Amino acid sequence: MTGTAVSTGPRRGDAIDIRTEGAEWPRRIDGRLPTALVREAVIAALAACAPGQPVEIGVLLTDDATVHALNRDYRRRDAPTNVLAFAVHEDGPAGFRDAPGPLPLGDVVIAGGVCRAEAAAEGKRLADHLRHLAVHGTLHLLGHDHEIAADADRMENLEREVLVPLGIADPYATASAV
Repeated sequence: MTGTAVSTGPRRGDAIDIRTEGAEWPRRIDGRLPTALVREAVIAALAACAPGQPVEIGVLLTDDATVHALNRDYRRRDAPTNVLAFAVHEDGPAGFRDAPGPLPLGDVVIAGGVCRAEAAAEGKRLADHLRHLAVHGTLHLLGHDHEIAADADRMENLEREVLVPLGIADPYATASAV
């Protein structure tokens, strides 16, 4: 990855590498760097759900074309999407039982144009939607999924719990009211 990097962690030994590339991300969102918003969200998700052992996570804020290509090549879905998570182990941290050192969880990739369009269409602040997508992707890296209804309910509830201290309203309230 190339671009702006922020490499700090919320807990001793954690490593969060956040990079921005492409022109679809504004330099600032509500006066804050997009990387700072993402870092805040990842820290919140890790604080709520991460194992006691330090972890490594990469986040790439990029353009829709890059996410489209990744979605097509890795998920066989020929369209851009808002967020992709590439977990090192499908079981999240549980897949690394007793591994020494920081646990490499994987990478989260967020599409700028899709994120902006969704936020506008749903009447959400871009900063809030970006942080929600960062939490969502991080939870995927931690082994959470939403393919089955019961798992989706658990993951959505966990997202709500993580977002409340960030001052973000229920991201599913608008979607479920439609």
